[in-house]
Amino acid sequence: MTDSPTMTYGGYLRLDDLLSCQEPRTTAHDELLFVIIHQVYELWFKQILHESALLQRRLEEGNSAGSLHTARRIAKILKTVVGQLDVLETMTPRQFAAFRDELGTSSGFQSGQFREIEAVLGRRAFPASDLRDDARLQAAVARPSMFDSLLRYLDGLGFPVPREALGRDTSRPWEPDAGVQKALVAVYADESGPGAEVCEALVDVDEGIQEWRYRHLKMVERTIGAKIGTGGSAGADYLRKTLFAPAFPDLWEVRSQTEPASTGEVSAHGA
Repeated sequence: MTDSPTMTYGGYLRLDDLLSCQEPRTTAHDELLFVIIHQVYELWFKQILHESALLQRRLEEGNSAGSLHTARRIAKILKTVVGQLDVLETMTPRQFAAFRDELGTSSGFQSGQFREIEAVLGRRAFPASDLRDDARLQAAVARPSMFDSLLRYLDGLGFPVPREALGRDTSRPWEPDAGVQKALVAVYADESGPGAEVCEALVDVDEGIQEWRYRHLKMVERTIGAKIGTGGSAGADYLRKTLFAPAFPDLWEVRSQTEPASTGEVSAHGA
């Protein structure tokens, strides 16, 4: 057991190890910024996965307050991740070009943790090579997604979630479902209830991922334009195809089905 009275700040955070992990391959000034930003992204991705596992447990346990708190934390982390692009965008195309060739075949598209986040949120279609070489991704694809956990949570609250949705093969991609959307309309009809708050918190998470995709695309466009991405990826063109594809489509679709509150409901929830 560690003698905690002797623990130092640097020892607890393993700063010697952490600060030795940055090894730029050129003398270009901006390469260190590029390395640090991407390492920080991976740390945040690790935390998102950590929080997502807790969120799914809390949803399936019927823990409304805990689910709401954790979903809001994930959304805040995503805001922070997006904000870090502001720092990266201070690097001009010429500054990036000064060390880009040294990246070789490496590419942000190779981030195993971000692929795992996508799987947790419901993505199931991955290249065969990704699935073959990544045991964690295989496990994430086989498990229920975050939306599956939400449906179980709402069922536990007594909302009419279709049995077929609850018993589906969760290794398959989710398809928007009219019966689920009908249940969500009932959830949103009770605006003061925990179900509606939790659903909105998951919308915030979904919006955060979409915002990340958009800002990532714009950052790539302003840095390399229409060039092929590192590692041979399609660069901005690939990122553009991923835009506006929500993780939880039913939570967005139900907005066009929600009826306005009646006069009595408005006055009841008044001031």
